[in-house]
Amino acid sequence: MLVAMDRKDFDSYSDERLAWACMEPTFMRIRGKSPAIKAAALKELGKGQRALCMFRIMYDHSYRSPAEFYAWSAYLLDQPGYWSGVLEGARFFADDALRELLEETQERLAERNRRLGLEWGDAGLKDLETDEDLKQITTALYGRFQRIIPNSHALIAEYIRAHPEEFVEFS
Repeated sequence: MLVAMDRKDFDSYSDERLAWACMEPTFMRIRGKSPAIKAAALKELGKGQRALCMFRIMYDHSYRSPAEFYAWSAYLLDQPGYWSGVLEGARFFADDALRELLEETQERLAERNRRLGLEWGDAGLKDLETDEDLKQITTALYGRFQRIIPNSHALIAEYIRAHPEEFVEFS
């Protein structure tokens, strides 16, 4: 699904805004819908759009705080195909720093779950308030996430600007 966009807007948007604008109609279509509708919408997207969509799903829910980064990572790991989709998106945009961070996040959280006998679905926003080790691990991972994300936005926008035909239809 190509997004109708004015060429002037396309050229003037910041990296982060451009990526959001390319996904906004898809998100409006799937927000609050069933997993089946979301999966069908993802299948309709081209490879670059799907990579962008998975990045935005992860980023938009994770960037505000370490607790959200933790809880949303666990949620994506609990949903079949979502975490792998985020990793595939990082690979698609050649965002090795983000991919490595996400892989380490998965390893560190999985290690904690094994140690405590927890499942991904057991994670909650308040876990960092009651688990000091988790708070330290997550705060460090989140700090790296915050440092990496500007480059992630730049890589994604660079790809979109080099391949606008995959994302937009100029009006």
